[in-house]
Amino acid sequence: MKISYYPGCTLKYKAKNLETSALASLAALGIDVEEMDRWNCCGAVYSLAHDDLIHMVGPARNLIRAKEQGADKIVTLCSMCYNTLARVNQLMKNDVEKRDTINRFMDEEIDYFGEVEVVHYLTLIKEEVGWKALREKVQKPLEGLKVASYYGCTLQRPQEVGIEQLGSFALMREMFDAIGAETIAFNAADSCCGSYQVICEEPGDNRAAAKVISSAAAGGADVMATSCPLCEFNLGKQQDELIAKGNITRQVPTLYFTQLLAMALGVDAAEYHLELNDSSVQELLKTKNCLAAV
Repeated sequence: MKISYYPGCTLKYKAKNLETSALASLAALGIDVEEMDRWNCCGAVYSLAHDDLIHMVGPARNLIRAKEQGADKIVTLCSMCYNTLARVNQLMKNDVEKRDTINRFMDEEIDYFGEVEVVHYLTLIKEEVGWKALREKVQKPLEGLKVASYYGCTLQRPQEVGIEQLGSFALMREMFDAIGAETIAFNAADSCCGSYQVICEEPGDNRAAAKVISSAAAGGADVMATSCPLCEFNLGKQQDELIAKGNITRQVPTLYFTQLLAMALGVDAAEYHLELNDSSVQELLKTKNCLAAV
């Protein structure tokens, strides 16, 4: 089986702590992936207009690149990239008329019929490694660390492409169980972080993010874990301003789930780039002895 890896636009710079920790963890687990050649932006969001096929062309081209590489699967990390690619893949599989229009529009590309499976990183770990084998690979269990698994809007919606049923949160919970961390339940795990509304808000006024952070704090979380760079920005990078304006009362440091995975696997600290997270993340992880093996 050949697996193509789609990084997306943000992971090469502002979210390289998501990418490098994820790829280093895959290497530690013995999974080979190949970054796609000539990948392009996935479009970030899936168009909800039924006749807006031009916005399907970008993600469809990425699926074609994976097919050209002979891949059976394409794996991605960002939950928004996953959602967009998976939904376009469903369209190319199931809607003959729209598929024909898109294929004819891309007349210099090979035709695509939905041959490549789109999977999220969490699904890949479960299917290609398994939780028991992952547990055996752990070098530094993250014991005593309470994690709020934040899925956000796009990992479970819509149901036909969700990585699991809406409201279950099993994949992150099982992964964190395997690496020794404790997951806490909180009622905003699939609530919106504010998404791109942050662009037109004053710093500290993101009430959607405040709701998520406050819910995680009330549940007793030490940290929140996410797989989306936009969610990490809204939840992790605005907490000082949210506190200053009284919209939250306690910080809950935010990082990518792959960073915690890399720590537990004993990956070199340079690969998970904690310097790109808030300083409170590093201080907390030191307090919890999660960095002792690094």
